Formats: sequence, structure tokens, C-alpha cells
Amino acid sequence: MLDNPVWQALCGPQRDLGRTADGAARFDTGVSPFGGLADPATPAAWRQLADIVGPGGQVSLAGDPPPPPREWTVLYRIEGVQMVGDGVAALLDVPADDRQAGLVTLGPADVPDMLALVELSRPGPFLPRTVEFGGYRGVRAADRLVAMAGERLRPPGYAEISAVTTDPDHRRRGLARRLVLAVADDIVNRGETPFLHASVTNTDAIRLYQALGFTLRRMVTFQVLELDQ
Repeated sequence: MLDNPVWQALCGPQRDLGRTADGAARFDTGVSPFGGLADPATPAAWRQLADIVGPGGQVSLAGDPPPPPREWTVLYRIEGVQMVGDGVAALLDVPADDRQAGLVTLGPADVPDMLALVELSRPGPFLPRTVEFGGYRGVRAADRLVAMAGERLRPPGYAEISAVTTDPDHRRRGLARRLVLAVADDIVNRGETPFLHASVTNTDAIRLYQALGFTLRRMVTFQVLELDQ
């Protein structure tokens, strides 16, 4: 499932959040820029992705796909890691009320504040409808949202923790740790396994995730592609 998590999510639990064909899929543009291919080596899958994206459209792919067909331009690449939280359950040993204390549940009404926080801290793609992935928790200080984390991809049996971010003025206070554990708690209680992605350059985050029981599963490449007009 985690070899191709975008495709697996869009073929299963999150099908309603995007468009899916036999060999390609993409989340709705307001939800997420990510798309997936059933088999990246198949020309037919690329043609279906082009039909979904449309001329001049963009899509983000994750994994290790081969070079795209010539009608696609690679705008940029980011090297990252995929980590799985098989060991995170061992840290979920305090009462749930204690883990959730001081955290707020975030929903559509909080999107302006969430977008403002993302603008400050740049955790990765977060769009007006990204909140529809669900599972968002946050921390407010003086009625400002200063930290948050939530879920993104949900291939069967797994759920990705994403948008882990803290206002620069409120870092080094353990907020990210609390939020990751709170979101992981929700995932584990559903009988699923948490996983996440991070840029290889985000060494502080990777160290935090390792301390919370996440282990490296594989290296991944994130690519942003644009289809010719």
C-alpha cells in the first residue's frame, strides 16, 4: 500500500475527493495537488493522467516514477523520506484526556487561520479544501492558531500524518510532539497504522518522528509536473 499511497488512497477510502480512471487519479485541485499512476511505466496511464489534469495543468507525484512523457515538464523535485509509525503506539500510554488537553479540533471554519499559519511556516501544500482530509488538531494562543497537524493520504490500513507545522515564534515548546501524538492516537484507535513523509533537509522533524517511534521505510522523490498547453 505504501509503495503507491496516492493511487491506493484515491482508489479506495478517498475516492470521493478526486477523479479516478483505470490507470490514473488526482485529488481535486482545491484539496491537494497530488495524483497517482497505477503503473508509472504504462503510457496509457500517463494519457489518462493528462486527461484528468488538462492542458497547462499541474500535478504532484510521489515515489520513484520513470521520466515522464515529453509532453510533461518537471518543474521541480524534492527528495524525501517515508516513515512508518509502527512503534508510536508505545508512546500512547497516557490518558487520552491528557494527550488532548489544550488542543482544539479544526474544521472548515478554521481554514483562514490554517492558511495564515501555513503562509508563515511553509509545511508543504495546503489548500482551501485540504481540511476535508480530516483529523486536524491545533493549538491556539491569544486566539491565534500557532500550531497544527492533521491527516492526508489514507491508503487502506494506513493514514498519513501531514501539515505538521508551528508558528516560528512558538517553536521549541513541544507543540509538534503533542499534535503528532494526538493525530496518531486517532489513527491507531481506528485500527490503522500512521505514516508520514518529510523532506530530507528537514532534519529536526525527522529526529522528532524517530523519537516518536517512526522508522524509515524508504526514500521518495516528490515531483511537480506541468502538462503542455
